[in-house]
This record gives sequence, structure tokens and C-alpha cells, in this order.
Amino acid sequence: MKLRLKRIKELFGYAAKLLREDGPAAMLRRAAGFFGRRLFLRRARYLPAKKVLAVQRSEARAAGGSWPLISVCVPLYNTPPRFLAALLDSMIAQTSPWWQLCLADASDAGQDALGQLVAKKATEAENRLPHQDAPRILYARIENKGISANTNAAAALADGEYLALADHDDVLAPHAVYTLQKEILATGAAFLYSDEALFKTSIRRPTVGHFKPDYAPEYLLCCNYICHLAAFLRSEFEAVGGERGELDGAQDHDLFFRLLERIPPQKIRHIPQVLYYWRLHQGSTSGGVGAKPYVSAAARAAIAGHLTRTGRAGEVVDGLFPSTYRVVWPLEEQNGPLVSVLIPNKDHVDDLRACLEGLYKHTDYRNFEVIVVENNSADPATFAFYESLPAAYPGCRVVRWPGEGFNFSAINNFGRRQAKGEYLLLLNNDVTPITPGWLGEMLRQAMQPGVAVCGAMLWYPDDTVQHAGIITGLGGFAGHSHKYHKRGGSGYMFRLATVQDLSAVTAACMLVRAACFDEVGGLDEGYAVAFNDVDFCLQLRQKGWRVVFTPYAELYHHESKSRGLDEKDKAKKQRFSGEQQRLVARFGREALTRDPYYNPSLTLDREDFSESADLRNLRGC
Repeated sequence: MKLRLKRIKELFGYAAKLLREDGPAAMLRRAAGFFGRRLFLRRARYLPAKKVLAVQRSEARAAGGSWPLISVCVPLYNTPPRFLAALLDSMIAQTSPWWQLCLADASDAGQDALGQLVAKKATEAENRLPHQDAPRILYARIENKGISANTNAAAALADGEYLALADHDDVLAPHAVYTLQKEILATGAAFLYSDEALFKTSIRRPTVGHFKPDYAPEYLLCCNYICHLAAFLRSEFEAVGGERGELDGAQDHDLFFRLLERIPPQKIRHIPQVLYYWRLHQGSTSGGVGAKPYVSAAARAAIAGHLTRTGRAGEVVDGLFPSTYRVVWPLEEQNGPLVSVLIPNKDHVDDLRACLEGLYKHTDYRNFEVIVVENNSADPATFAFYESLPAAYPGCRVVRWPGEGFNFSAINNFGRRQAKGEYLLLLNNDVTPITPGWLGEMLRQAMQPGVAVCGAMLWYPDDTVQHAGIITGLGGFAGHSHKYHKRGGSGYMFRLATVQDLSAVTAACMLVRAACFDEVGGLDEGYAVAFNDVDFCLQLRQKGWRVVFTPYAELYHHESKSRGLDEKDKAKKQRFSGEQQRLVARFGREALTRDPYYNPSLTLDREDFSESADLRNLRGC
């Protein structure tokens, strides 16, 4: 009873806070979203409505064989018959008839029940492809040579232009094949993958959904986020030699690397719909790699092989959590590139002192210079402190920005003109390092081919997330990934614990190639306070550069958690609104709300990766 009363008190307190800070309209909108999610999670249906499925069936059958045939390849090994029956039923229920199911059965001798089940289901179903003299369900008994060899044996049965991989105990959504084919017809994709959900008994009651980003190569180095459902050209599968037995345990991760090394990014498509249901049961890797401990060693080998083939050098080690990995890129600590650290400052001597103390005492990478950009300080103690800097902190100097007022972009652009480094670190004066290797880690990431910017993990002093990357569209414009998440967690799909591609990172601690900074003309001075970092990163991405975030560079950001726009200050409110509109005018509302590294099935109302209350995208309708 006491716990329940405490919870009720907390909820009323939260509602009062929303009312005070956001107003009644925003409070009601959030409440509707919250209760909508609760209802949605209870019903938990990611499936299209029956009338939508009926329309799909009519359209697919009317295509008359012009759609690409997709062969779903499944190795069987002592599969529980009820699991196989569920898989077979899910294939027979597909809204598109242009599919094959290729089953290679390596079960132990005497296990004949599976073959009998397949024959029964094939007899009950229409087991011929429309307009083609080929069976829809193919079954072969084979010698057990491991998961990779068995998968290759299933693929050898296939007639399809495309192959898709499925596990023997899982289930496909009824619109899976249809949706893949429509995407292929629209884009000519050579490699496709979808979202997935985990379930125990019924796909109508999934336990959790995995809503993935679009193709993210740095993220894939850290975990196999692609998983299921993946489909690809059979010709590409054959060109790379199929799956490799020496990588059993991470054979799909390895296969994806080898395929994606050949396929251009524009031919890689992510379908943000749940097309695959991954069964949770004892022994399944969907419940974690503890059931199959050899997975970790195989995954490290798969990643290392990819690095070797692509000419990159790096040590592959286990990550912060099981099923995650880390590539430690080489860096010459003594002869690495010069980093120019730009720190804007106006008074706040205590903050600046703590920042510099941390920078000089708790930073392993030493080849840096520090440029404090003085911005209209008024306290004489500030200038006295400036006088002491060169002696106390070698390589530190102060330059005076000639402007008036406050313009974060202009201040940093001025500091850049004084900088000598090949890399620039934009750093707020209230940020202090936690891990000594933070700067070296950021530099390792920023030096990778195609990467222009690296952002860090920033914590509030109470060890909750202040910044773990920026997602555009949150709150209508942009927000911080996992904000206020407690330290020690892995985040959504390990996204707090892995190096990954993002659309933007905060300029409170941002490392950027100086040449890239200059390529876009520095920070846009039309953004005096807000969104300058978002605009900067998006401009670089438009030019083909990538932005990454690393959780291995940790710092405290002493910004107050209660800091926000002063609603009573009309000038600040007007300035902030103008900067919002400037961002929309440059990139467009639709582009901002469709961040490629954030799934459209996730909410834009909060920064916690919770599911959207709008089910249309989840259901594919």
C-alpha cells in the first residue's frame, strides 16, 4: 500500500511538472501518448488489419509472376514439430504467393516426424508456384555439418532470385514476402532487412519489438543489429560463397559483412516494419548469447575478417555488454595529430579552472593546444586567472572575441581561425573528463575513413545521461538520445553501449576534422545559441561525411538538468523560435522527422526510445 501511494504521488508530481513546464496542451498530449502505449503494449499487435492483408493478396496474385521470387532458407535440426508447424503455417499464410520455403533437415537418425509434417502441410497447401513448374515447399534430408553448411544446403534448393534466412523455430509475419517484394520493385535493392519482435507463445502478444536504424556500418561493427528478416540477391550470396562453417555462431553477421562489402549503400534498404518474429525459449540466442557461448568468439572473428578485407587495422575486443564488441583503432600517442581545443568562456572562473584541470590531469593523449575564447567577461578575477594560464597549463592561450553579446557559432569560428590543429575539439567550459582515454578514443573514431565528427558520452553529475548523440525530429526539431537514462545500462538495443552512426552530436564536446569544419564554413552564425551543432553535422552529412558517437569517451557536463528556455523572456523565446525555423527552412520538416538512425516506429515525443502510439508504421499500413 505504501509503495502504491508513493507511486501515485510520483505520478501526480510528474503531471504537475509537465503542466508547469509545458502547459496544459502538452501535458494532455503526453498523457494520451502514455496511456496509448500502455494499451498498445497490452494488445501488442504489429500486424496489418485483415482488410489490408486482403488487398495485398489481390494485388500480389494479379501481378502474374512479374514479382521477384523469394526463397526462404531454413536449416532444420531436431526441431520441435510444433515450432516447425508454426513456421510452415506462417509461410502458407503469406499474402504474396511468390515465395519458396527451402528446408534442409540435418536431424538425428530416426527423426522422421519433420519430413512427415512437411509433406502433410505441403499436401494441404497449394504446393506449386503460380505460373511456374516448381514446388513451393522443398525438403531434403542432409548430413549435419553445422549451421552454416546446413544453411548453404537449404540455399542450394532455391529457385528464387532473392534468398531470405529464417531460423527453424521462428515465424514470419503474413505480409513479410509481400513487403520485401514491394521494396525490391520500388528501389531495386540488393540487400534488405526489417524490424523484428520477440515472442513466447503467440505473435499477437510479442514481448518486445526491435526497431532498427537504417544501414549503420559503425553500429554493425559493434553488434549484429540487422539479424532478421534479411533478404538479398541469390547471385550475391553465391558470389561470396555462402556462409562459412568456421564462423558458426556468428555466421549471419559474417555473411552480412561479406555481402555489404560488395553492395553499394544505395542498394541497401531497411524496412521499418516488423516482418519477423523471433521465438524466446531455452537455448535460443534471442534470449542472449549465454545459451551459446561460442557466439562471442565467432563474432570477434567475423568483425576482424571484415576489417582485414577492407584494409582497416584494429583490435577487436568484447564490448561493454554480452553480444557487443569494440574495435580499438590504432593511434600513435606520441606522434598523433595536433588537436586544438576551443573553449568559449565568459567569467565562470571556477568552471573553467575545473575544465582545464581535468583536461591537463586526466587526458592520456597529450598532443593538444588549448584556446580559451574570451567572450565579454566583466569580472576582474577572470582576467587575473587568464594571466596565470600559460604557466599553469602549457600550450594554453587566451584570445578575445571582438563581438558583442553571445553567439556560440561566431565565438567558435573565431577560435578556429587561431587554431593550428588538424582536428578541432569544441568543448564547453563546464565539461570535465571521466576516463583518461577520452580524447584518444574520440580521435581514433574521427580519423576513420569517411568520418568527419565524433561525439562523446556526457553525463550529468548525478550519473544520468546528458548526451549520447542527437536524434533529429525529437520534440519536432532535435533531442538527445537516452537523456536522463541512469548510468550502467546498455540502452535501447545496446545503443548506449556501442560506437554508432548518428545524424548529429552536441558541440559541448565535439571533435571534428579542421578541413571538414572549413568545408562547410564552420558553424552557421545564424544560430546564436541553439541547433548550431545539429545544422553543422547535417551539412557535413549532406556532403557525404559521417558522424559517430562513442560511449568510450566519458565526461561530466555540469550543465543544470533544470536549465531551459525562460518562457518569460520574450527575446530569448523569439530567438529560439527563429533558430528552430532556420533549421526547418534549411533541411525541411520531413527530413528532420525522418532521422535515418532512428526508427519511425519510435516516438518523437520523448527521448527514451519508447514505441510510438501511432501504429500505422508498425503495421505497414
